[in-house]
Amino acid sequence: MIGNPALDIIRLAVSLASATRGSDLPGVVTARMIEEIIGGYEAALADPDASIKDAGPEPDAVRTVRRRALGRQWRHLARERFKDADPRIPLGRKFWELATDERASLTDALADPRIAETVLSLEDHDVKTRMVDAAFWMKGCSSLGQLRYAAVIGMRSGGKRERFALVDVKEAVAPAPSSVPYAVMPEDPAERVVAGARTLSPHLGERMIATKVLGRPVFVRELLPQDLKLEVEQFSRSEALAAARYLAWVVGHAHARQMDARSRHAWRRTLLDRHGVDLEAPSWLWRSVVELSGAHEAGYLEHCRAYALADA
Repeated sequence: MIGNPALDIIRLAVSLASATRGSDLPGVVTARMIEEIIGGYEAALADPDASIKDAGPEPDAVRTVRRRALGRQWRHLARERFKDADPRIPLGRKFWELATDERASLTDALADPRIAETVLSLEDHDVKTRMVDAAFWMKGCSSLGQLRYAAVIGMRSGGKRERFALVDVKEAVAPAPSSVPYAVMPEDPAERVVAGARTLSPHLGERMIATKVLGRPVFVRELLPQDLKLEVEQFSRSEALAAARYLAWVVGHAHARQMDARSRHAWRRTLLDRHGVDLEAPSWLWRSVVELSGAHEAGYLEHCRAYALADA
């Protein structure tokens, strides 16, 4: 959505703080990472025409993941997600069987010609696609009360061997925060998500479409073998700080592209106003990270207690 840019910074900071908590890194690294996030973000905000090379040296951890991603193929993705290269989704703890109406609706949605053109980026119009298999995907908070599916799409051209792709189908809901008054956003929640992704992260957004399953808005994207996440658990202290700055630069660059010079100047001035605090980051960012991390930990422990009582 078009809203307060601080939300994206907070989202990145909380993600890195959570990952650091689960690693062997000392707690003080979290505070230093917040400083690096602001430093990288401000640097990108200062020059909307900068290239990724201006973000500074690519962190070793980022370079390693990028090189590993380049050589990955379908079999790597399938074995990682399913523990086997077979295109059938194994039902179990993470993948659940679909109801008859779910399967029918999902099959119709994935037959949309835009799937081949946009999500799968197929330039050959003679390629025939079909839904090979699908399952409800129990994956984090987005699966709680919402539609979330994994589907395998088969692609065949002429007499060539069939190829496969894994797509993620996720329900879109109304945004929690409000948009800025002047923003013009699609009313359909899935269309809004796709529009936002295409603006903030074009390489991802251009591989997404909005559609409906069971009459509810969903967005569809392909999960490529090359889509790998950074694992903070593998970082040294210096690598964690470098990665935080680098990732924040990417977010800042995306924001800078969307702001005029006056807006960038005003927003950057707000970020630079430290109000005399010792930590080289805005106090609202640190407070947000602390409060959200605390709420997450408290919610998790309450869940554990409820589960233990139910089990007893």
